[in-house]
Amino acid sequence: MFASLNNVRGKTLRSASAALAFSAMLLSGCAAASVTNTAQYSTLTQARPENVYVYTFASNPDAVKLDDSGLVHKLSAGFSGASQESQQTQEAAAAGEALTAEVVAKLQSMGVHVIRTDAPPPADQNVLIIEGNLSSIDAGNHRRRTLIGLGAGKSDVKAHVQVLYKPAGGMPQLVQTFDADANSGHMPGVAETAGVGAAVGHVATSAAVGGALHVGSEHKGDTVTSDAKKLADSVAKQVAMIGVEEGWMSSDQAK
Repeated sequence: MFASLNNVRGKTLRSASAALAFSAMLLSGCAAASVTNTAQYSTLTQARPENVYVYTFASNPDAVKLDDSGLVHKLSAGFSGASQESQQTQEAAAAGEALTAEVVAKLQSMGVHVIRTDAPPPADQNVLIIEGNLSSIDAGNHRRRTLIGLGAGKSDVKAHVQVLYKPAGGMPQLVQTFDADANSGHMPGVAETAGVGAAVGHVATSAAVGGALHVGSEHKGDTVTSDAKKLADSVAKQVAMIGVEEGWMSSDQAK
């Protein structure tokens, strides 16, 4: 009897591992981020910037669409005493902070001397300025992401970015504007990952694996804040491309 139980357990573990491995392949590249509507206004004809100044990305609570998926979320908001307006304000502030901090971190990892500030840049320096605003913050629908997946209920964050150059003793001039967008992608939901188990005859096992993958991802913050961090990667790379084109960054740095 014990041998039979061990065999069942072994088969179940192998099936779960297979489903997990297959689901992991599906999850690779799930998150989507892109840069669009790029407009070039001028080139950096002056000396290379001594510093890159990153200003806190503005965020408007009115641009926030909260996750209202189900009774649990509504009860949670009710118990905390938070109004919809205060939740929107908190979500907007968190997304703006995450985006700004991550842009700074990404550029620093590329070897760029970055200063985060909300004060005017020094008049006697050549400075590159990055500023912008979060134009849309959509928390999506947690329940649809978990149960359906494949883009259903996805969260999404959009930003409009401006890059300016201020030569020493001169006024800032617009170099480039672009829109950046990041979302939680097309992660398969429980129903989809259950199909993996069905192929090997273990629907229940695979559904549990699919649910676990989602719980892990959501626990890691695969919502507005993490979308803002993904967005920051696109913003930093776009700025780095300007540096490569102007000759003050190498293509290896910009990766």
